[in-house]
Amino acid sequence: EIVTIIGQTPLSSAEVCGLVVSDCSGPYDPTKFWKVTLPNTPKPPVTPPKPPKPGAPVSRVLFLSDVHVDLLYKPGANAYCGEYLCCRANSPAGSPKPAGKWGDYRYCDTPLWTMENLLQHLAEKQSEFDYAIWTGDIPPHNIWNQSRADQLNALNIVSDMILKYLNIPIYPSLGNHESAPVNSFPPPFITGKDSISWLYDALAETWTHWTPVSTKRNIEKGAFYSVLVRPGLRLISINTNYCYNLNWWLLLNTTDPAGQLQWLTQQLQQAEDKGEKVHIIGHIPPGIDCLSAWSWNYYRIIDRYESTVAAQFFGHTHRDHFELFYDMKNRTRPTNIAYIGPSVTTYKYMNPGYRVYEIDGNYPESSMQLVNQQTYIMNLTEANLTDKPTWKLEYDTKEAYNMSSMTPADWDKFVQRLEKDTELFKTFYR
Repeated sequence: EIVTIIGQTPLSSAEVCGLVVSDCSGPYDPTKFWKVTLPNTPKPPVTPPKPPKPGAPVSRVLFLSDVHVDLLYKPGANAYCGEYLCCRANSPAGSPKPAGKWGDYRYCDTPLWTMENLLQHLAEKQSEFDYAIWTGDIPPHNIWNQSRADQLNALNIVSDMILKYLNIPIYPSLGNHESAPVNSFPPPFITGKDSISWLYDALAETWTHWTPVSTKRNIEKGAFYSVLVRPGLRLISINTNYCYNLNWWLLLNTTDPAGQLQWLTQQLQQAEDKGEKVHIIGHIPPGIDCLSAWSWNYYRIIDRYESTVAAQFFGHTHRDHFELFYDMKNRTRPTNIAYIGPSVTTYKYMNPGYRVYEIDGNYPESSMQLVNQQTYIMNLTEANLTDKPTWKLEYDTKEAYNMSSMTPADWDKFVQRLEKDTELFKTFYR
């Protein structure tokens, strides 16, 4: 694929370097390549969000990401085998500490029975959740030895297991590991044997177990969609593989792949016109892993629709952190937040985790913004020692960080506190 792409790209070597690496010699201007057209409708006056009144309804949203289920995981196998993925029957021998039953902190992914144990745990408490967000990366990390059939098999097995245990609305997005080869997501104009339709058609069939049939056309085109969760709240799932700097197909044409950001702008304008709030979900957070031109355009969109976009949710990094957005004209004024949640996989040196987001609930003047979040983990060491996996609360964000609310202004104050408070920084870093 790479040979084909490099042979056909219209970009010079310097442009390719600047686009992908971003620190090549000479200046690189992401605005040079393309710019999403924003509507002529003036940006409405910004009213800073207010925390909900005591006793206001709260919606609880389950967040799952980066499950990376390994169907060939084998307890007792080598967990440090010198390859990109270990803990498998065919892993090279040599580790004095073999893989545990429920997973391993080293170069290993999630056993199928660990995934099932998590879903059994969530099934017992699913009445607490209004809906779930599932932000992709289903297959394991054996990226050198995957076929299209392997990826579709993983998609079907994990999706069927989720359907078996969770009887709540689920809104998925696409990870970078779902394709074969990994990170390979050709835009819609690529047809024939290199087309991505083998995956998107399968996603359209699977995802419409949870999303309206009306989403099928956009999923088949580009694996993105928009749904009305309830009156006043819209959820938009974007395909961030069209920003990913390891998706080499973008070198053929970096201009708004699949027209997704222009479509996103249209969706947000329609939501603004209707008085809807919007949650955006995706796999890869905007920023360091995205092409600069894409991120710059995405920031412009968030900046324009800061009063409509109430929250953003991403995965991909396997870590627990956030991104804070600032006014593009006044860089000291925080405008929005992207929450990046933990992974189910332990890869690498992680406890399996999931998150629950508490959202300002369903009532006429709801801000639909995040009001709190709780992160849950399974202590893998304990699970392997006792053979009794337990999923428990790791921390409550407002309690752990002593935050009165979770508006962009509050997160900006938190960042300032991190700069001065060493103990708080250590708590956050852990």
